[in-house]
Amino acid sequence: MVGSIVRTLFSPGARRPLLSGLVSTPSSRFTLPTTTTTTTTSPILSAATRFFSATPPRAATLNQVLRGIRKGKRARHAVSPALANTHCPALKGVCLRVGVVRPKKPNSGERKTARVKLSTGALVTAYIPGEGHNIQQHSVVLVRGGRAQDCPGVRYHLVRGALDLAGVGTRATSRSKYGTKKPKKATIG
Repeated sequence: MVGSIVRTLFSPGARRPLLSGLVSTPSSRFTLPTTTTTTTTSPILSAATRFFSATPPRAATLNQVLRGIRKGKRARHAVSPALANTHCPALKGVCLRVGVVRPKKPNSGERKTARVKLSTGALVTAYIPGEGHNIQQHSVVLVRGGRAQDCPGVRYHLVRGALDLAGVGTRATSRSKYGTKKPKKATIG
């Protein structure tokens, strides 16, 4: 499409139909042509005659609004619905089962998860972050929001270093996320 437009623009005979009505005498150099001899429209002219509106669409009138023409926006769903209903940042729960989940397609491995019954009575599947854990059945854990991106159906995380879930022992960076205390410096002498 673009190539054909460029070819018609820069071909040797492209300007003849457009300038054929002009008279080339010096006295009538600034007069407009009275008649046009071309009957065919080039793709450039047809593209130029299209009408595009830059103005925004008109707002709804009062009668249209009263009739109920406006559609409401769809409500956003919560990432962690069991916590969103209670407006709590974290909830206590009892671990019912500990297991592993295989992640979604591009990733591989085993993600440690726990089935937790929250204090509100809701049953959720939570991800256990970090390397290694010490929870088992009937452990009391703290559940926060946040999904595990490559595990379908896992919309919660367990808080490391809170209640029965111990922190990651050998963590050196991002220790606050994994409940690890600052290592004590070795004293010499």
